[in-house]
Amino acid sequence: MTEKILSNGIFNYPVLVEEKQRYEGFIEKMEADIMASDMPEQEKNKYLKNFLYLREQKVNILITGATGSGKSSTINALFNTEMAKVGVGVDPETTEIEKYELDNLVLWDSPGLGDGKEADERNRRNIIQKLRETDENGDLLIDLVLVVLDAGSKDLGTSYELINKVIIPNLGEEAKDRILVGINQADMAMKGRYWNNEENCPEPRLLEFLKEKVESVRARIKEATGIDIEPIFYCAGYTDGEESRNPYNLAKLLYYIVKYTPEEKRLAVAFNLNDDEEMFEDNEDFDDYDNYDDEDEEESRTFGEGLRDLIYEGFEKTLDTVGITIGIAALPIILVKDFLRDYFGL
Repeated sequence: MTEKILSNGIFNYPVLVEEKQRYEGFIEKMEADIMASDMPEQEKNKYLKNFLYLREQKVNILITGATGSGKSSTINALFNTEMAKVGVGVDPETTEIEKYELDNLVLWDSPGLGDGKEADERNRRNIIQKLRETDENGDLLIDLVLVVLDAGSKDLGTSYELINKVIIPNLGEEAKDRILVGINQADMAMKGRYWNNEENCPEPRLLEFLKEKVESVRARIKEATGIDIEPIFYCAGYTDGEESRNPYNLAKLLYYIVKYTPEEKRLAVAFNLNDDEEMFEDNEDFDDYDNYDDEDEEESRTFGEGLRDLIYEGFEKTLDTVGITIGIAALPIILVKDFLRDYFGL
C-alpha cells in the first residue's frame, strides 16, 4: 500500500506531490478504458466530457494589499513558486494584475496600493474589473480574494478603503465566504520586539497585541460593511543573505484558504502546496481544526487532519455529482473514491 498523505496527524506534502502524478495517471487510464469500450460514441463523449470537467477545475485566487505588506512572500511560502520573487524584477509603476498559473491553481497578483492616488485609482478599477470577470461557463472567475495587511502599519486607511468600498461590494451575496484578510509580518508588528527567535513565535505581549489587531480590523470591516470576517495574523518568513526566518501561523492561513475555496476545487490547492513541511510547523494554538463543521466531534483534530478532511470531503462531493451524471461510468468514479480514501488515510 502506498504511503499515506496523513502520517501521525501530520500532512505529508512530499507524498501528496507523488500521489498527484498517480491520481492523474489513474484518471487517464479510466479515460482510455472508456475510449476502448464498445459503448456508442455519443455515450463515450458524454462520459469523457464529465472527466474533462474533473480535470479542468481551476482555482482562481486574487491577492492584493499595500506595497510592502508581503504579498509575494506569502505566495512563495504557501506554494513554493519562483514566479513571485520578492523584490526581484518588480516594476513599481506596473498597474496590471499579474497572472501566475500553477497547474490548476491560478494566482492573480494585484499591484501594491499606496503608491499615489492616480496609481491606486487605476489599481482599484483593475480589481473591480477582475472581480466582475466571468469564466467560459458564465460563473465569476475569482473564487477567493486574499487581502494582505502589514501588522506593523499604523495607517491601514488605504487597505480599509479597498476592502470596504472596492472588494466586498463587488463580491456579491457570498462576500463573507470569498474574502480572507491576512495580517502579515507578525514578527515586526512591534518593530521586532517581543518575538522569540529561538521558538519562532510571539511572546505573550506581542501575541496580545496581534490579537487586538485582529479584533480591530474585524470591527472596522464589520462596521463599514456588515460582514463579519476573521483576519489571520501570520509571518510569511524571509531569506535575506545569511539571515532567514521560517513562517509562523502559515498553516492557519492555508487552512482557511482551503476552507473558503469551492469544495469541488480544493484538490487543486492541495496539489500545489509548498512541499517543505517546515513552512507549516510553527503556529499558534488553534481550536478550529478540532470541529470545523462537526459540533459532536470530541477528539481534537490536528492541522493535517483538518486540512485532509476539507480537501477530501470537497472532492468526494464532486465525484458524487459527476457519478450521478455519467451513469455506467460511475464504477470508475467509485474506484477513484476508494483510491483517495486509501492515500488520505481514511
